[in-house]
Amino acid sequence: MSDTDSPADSPAHRTAMRRQADACARLGSPFTARLLRLAADRLDKGTAPGARVLGWPGDPLHTGDAVALRLAGGLHALVLAGADAALARAYADHADLSDDALWEAVHDALTTHPDHLLHWLDSPPQTNEPARAAVLIAAGHWLAARFGRPLVLSELGASAGLNLRWDAYALEVAGQRFGPAGAALTLRPDWTGAPPPAAPPRVIDRAGVDLNPLDPVRDRLRILSYVWADQSARLARMRAALDLAAAVPVALAQDDAAPWLESRLQTAPADALHLIFHTVVWQYFPFETDRRARAALDRAGAEAHAQAPLARLGMEQDATGAPGAAIWLDLWPGGRVDLGRADFHGRWVDWRAPLPDAALPDTAPPA
Repeated sequence: MSDTDSPADSPAHRTAMRRQADACARLGSPFTARLLRLAADRLDKGTAPGARVLGWPGDPLHTGDAVALRLAGGLHALVLAGADAALARAYADHADLSDDALWEAVHDALTTHPDHLLHWLDSPPQTNEPARAAVLIAAGHWLAARFGRPLVLSELGASAGLNLRWDAYALEVAGQRFGPAGAALTLRPDWTGAPPPAAPPRVIDRAGVDLNPLDPVRDRLRILSYVWADQSARLARMRAALDLAAAVPVALAQDDAAPWLESRLQTAPADALHLIFHTVVWQYFPFETDRRARAALDRAGAEAHAQAPLARLGMEQDATGAPGAAIWLDLWPGGRVDLGRADFHGRWVDWRAPLPDAALPDTAPPA
């Protein structure tokens, strides 16, 4: 234990960093995993950011306040902005550096840039992951094939709204292309299962909500900083998605998801399919938001019909212990449709959707 750590220095904070490191390793970022393990072992309260992290009053885990990712994002932002040349060299040459040399660069950054890092620690990370749009593209084609209706999109937890523009991206699987020829971004995940149907969706309206919506121009550095530093392909995708978002704005509301959804469900145009979607966000909703949002969907679903159907697409962590996130559709009229599973960062998709014309049980979707 460092002399600057008190006996009350909670092991939970170091455990949280180690757990996040394990998650980073599973999701293909060995450098971020190494960085956070070093922080778990060596971070002390001798710097203002270190004291803030180790004395965090809330839940430091990735399922809570995600403090480790706040710290990693702040350090990455210094590199991206060119604000710390020594740290940037350490990031670039990390494979050739000892743990001591890497940590020396990190510790110097903690000492030299306390205000910047404390500012990054103020806000939870918002993972805008455009590769998740592979699931949205596939589901959009499935819905277009089944219902033959134009789509109205409503995203819960939209952050910067990058995935509200999923119809401007393309998906290439099994030798087939789904999406525009001149797509701003083309996604090629490892795909198992049949390809989606060749039924291009037509989006006629889109909007999203977030407690803290980000601006793709003003917040560009913050958004990029939460992409792990050794994942160059993710960074390239993010830059392409941000460029599109800057050129083609969408409506993003700052609000709790439940009241916004209640209002949005009342104003959706007729003769269209209203698609509510959320990706790796529902688990963070407070109980009351969860309750009100489900109730709003149930009320709107009771009024839905074949000419104006309602769908909820979820890509969320579940309790099965299976890899990645579960993907499903709740349909009104209809029921729940299992679409399979996908990697949280969109690296792979296990697509299990039934044929679009398959009979579905005429039951309400489960809670």
